[in-house]
Parts: sequence; C-alpha cells; structure tokens
Amino acid sequence: MAERGPEVRFEGVTKRFGALAVDGVDCTIAPGSFVALVGGSGAGKSTLLRMVNRLVEPDAGRVTIDGRDAGAGPAPVLRRRIGYVFQSIGLMPHMNVAENIALPPRVAGHAPPDVAGLLEMVDLPGDYAARRPDALSGGERQRVGVARALATGARLMLLDEPFGALDPVTRDAIGRRYRDLHGRLGLTSLMVTHDMAEALLLADRVLVMARGRIVADATPAGMLSGEAGPEADALVAVPARQAAAIEALRG
Repeated sequence: MAERGPEVRFEGVTKRFGALAVDGVDCTIAPGSFVALVGGSGAGKSTLLRMVNRLVEPDAGRVTIDGRDAGAGPAPVLRRRIGYVFQSIGLMPHMNVAENIALPPRVAGHAPPDVAGLLEMVDLPGDYAARRPDALSGGERQRVGVARALATGARLMLLDEPFGALDPVTRDAIGRRYRDLHGRLGLTSLMVTHDMAEALLLADRVLVMARGRIVADATPAGMLSGEAGPEADALVAVPARQAAAIEALRG
C-alpha cells in the first residue's frame, strides 16, 4: 500500500483583499484524504487553497503541513513538494509534452522523471511525449497538467477548478481517473470546485465555504442526508433537481 500524503492544517488563517476573503479558518485535512471545497463565487475557496502553497500569504494564522509551518522557509522550496493543477493548465507552448512534464523536477534539481510512466498514469500514449500543447485537446492538456504535477513525486495535490473548462464527458473521465490515482498513490488532495455533483462523487469529505468561513463539513453521504445544514442543502439541491428532471424525461 502506498504511503499516505501529508496532513494539512489551517490554524486561524485570515486574508483580506480590501474585503475579507478568508475569515479565521480552522480546519485539518487528514493524511491521504480527498477533500473538496465548494461554495459560491467569492466564498474564499481558491484563496484558502492557495495559502497552502503560498501563492497567497495569510494576514493572520498559519498553515502547517505534517506539523511544519508552511511559511517558515522560502516559498519556492515549499512549492517543489506540492503538486498544483489549475483550470488554465499553464503548459509551456514552446516545449513538447515531455519537456513540460520534466520542467518541475528540473527546476527543483531532481532527477529526470519517468515521462512514459507518468503518461501511462494519466492514460496518454507514450508517443504524446513529442507533441506540443497546441496539438492536444483540452482534455489531453489537462492530463499532461496532472502528470506534470505528479512529476516531482509530490504527495500533496492542490486542484483549483481543474476540470472546469472541459466538456462533461471528458470532465467525468478525467475526474474518475484522478480519483483512481489519488487512491493508488496515497495522495492528499484538496480540490476547489463549483460543481457540487463533482464534489460528492470524487471527495471523501466536502467543505462548504461562504463569507470566508467553512459553514458545513461532512462526508458526501452526510451532505445528501441533510445533516450538514441549510447552506449545504441548497448546493446539494441543484444536482438532485437535475437528476430528478432527467429521470422524468426518461419516463
């Protein structure tokens, strides 16, 4: 069995961008868990996520990773130990797939990664290594983004709306593939998504944010049973209503 990823703990973290974005959040992400952050636009989800790898620095409080203060050393050193997958992907257009995947380990001074093995993990053929990003579909580019995030051997993965720009079929396939990788590699995954159905289907635990605070915290089963409170119920009601409407159309 793969070694589990690290624990992440938020201790009273607060951030202002003029208005209050994150308001004194206390929360522990268990080692090896898959946690989804959901909520409306401006709820503080992405800000909270980005405080883990210090793309955003907290104004108060701290983030710890396996008990070590994430703010104690240089931010670039911290980021070399954390995988980051985001919606715009950010592949270098002048580099081929192999060069894009190898970039983070090279910057970190690590040995070159097993590009073929990483491509296999994300269900891409080995000959894709020589292709440029503009020769790939959106789903293929996102798979390369996941492979790149895994290339340094990171055990902690941050995913910020990673599948949001994809068509529904590709989004579902890549989400399920990532969930499989999460379990097989023993990762700790923290994912921001606006899609409550995606959160319920992929995560072990769902955190609902509103007004910069965590207002609900439950397993997917708990969310569906109504135990997480009215703000969670309002989010769960959307995919439930859509599912009921589809069943009605089926007759």
